[in-house]
Amino acid sequence: MQSITAEELATKIDSVAIVDVRKQGEYEAEHVENVTHCSLDYIADEQNKLDKNKTYYVHCAGGYRSVIAISELKRNGFTNLIDILGGFGAIQKTTIPVTNFVCPSTLK
Repeated sequence: MQSITAEELATKIDSVAIVDVRKQGEYEAEHVENVTHCSLDYIADEQNKLDKNKTYYVHCAGGYRSVIAISELKRNGFTNLIDILGGFGAIQKTTIPVTNFVCPSTLK
């Protein structure tokens, strides 16, 4: 499986497509700007949001769920998938733009 660090991703952020596979509440609380959200819990149903011919950089919160999501997507014909090492936690330590945090308890 191909991987990239969040720091490496930050150098090319304007030219890549990112997929966030965290749960809906995690995504709503805070996420990278301009990403596609496909929760791992519903990846089989949500993969239709993605183009099998495009390259996607995939992340979750820390790195475990993204590996599972990539495995599932590869099983369904996706080939250009790159794991973001350290997930959203690592992304937050870079210059990659993220939305303002919203406390999950205030979301409905």
